[in-house]
Amino acid sequence: MPDVAHHQWSIDEREYARHEARRGRRHAYDHLDPHRTALVVVDLVPFFVRESAYVRGIVPRVNALAAGMRAAGGTVAWVVPGYAPPSPKDREFFGDEVAERYARSGGSGPPAARLDPSLAVSPDDVVAEKTSRSAYVPGSSDLPALLAARDVDTLVVTGTVTNVCVEDTVRDASASGLRVILVADACAATRDQDHNATLHVVYRSYGDVRATSEVLELVAAGRSSGR
Repeated sequence: MPDVAHHQWSIDEREYARHEARRGRRHAYDHLDPHRTALVVVDLVPFFVRESAYVRGIVPRVNALAAGMRAAGGTVAWVVPGYAPPSPKDREFFGDEVAERYARSGGSGPPAARLDPSLAVSPDDVVAEKTSRSAYVPGSSDLPALLAARDVDTLVVTGTVTNVCVEDTVRDASASGLRVILVADACAATRDQDHNATLHVVYRSYGDVRATSEVLELVAAGRSSGR
């Protein structure tokens, strides 16, 4: 079995204290309605799973979140990178070879077939592709419209890379007015410090940050209360 790794994630106590002083509680969102919630899984394609022990380490948690969300009547949405020719800016920034490699990282074929086989995907799940780092930047993806059609007001976001496509998606979804919960131990970066920098930014300014176990408890509580 390939090696797996897990981030040692943390948020500074001073950040928790800042929000506790402002709103009287540690977490922004203390409830959710599963029927208006979508688990959004960003870029778990073979390109990333094959290359990173951290990405392989989050797969069981992502699958557990997907199962819990479906059982509660929520939506599971998988997002894969779509191909767009590298722009002149990207070629200048990354160099031709790396820019082309990133542009083709999502693979080819139908979006659902491009997800890593280790993922527990259901035929009823939403699968979308994006052509920029964020799935919520205008023109990148049909994910926003697909979830709006389901009256989704809350996103639970997982995937990779934490400090690139995951963070960009969280920021843009928050800017569009959605409640966003980033799952700290179901996202993967290349280093703990990169991962934790995003957790800090998101918790401070864009959404909530919770562990998988806490999110599953919120989902189960929402299901029980009939929210």
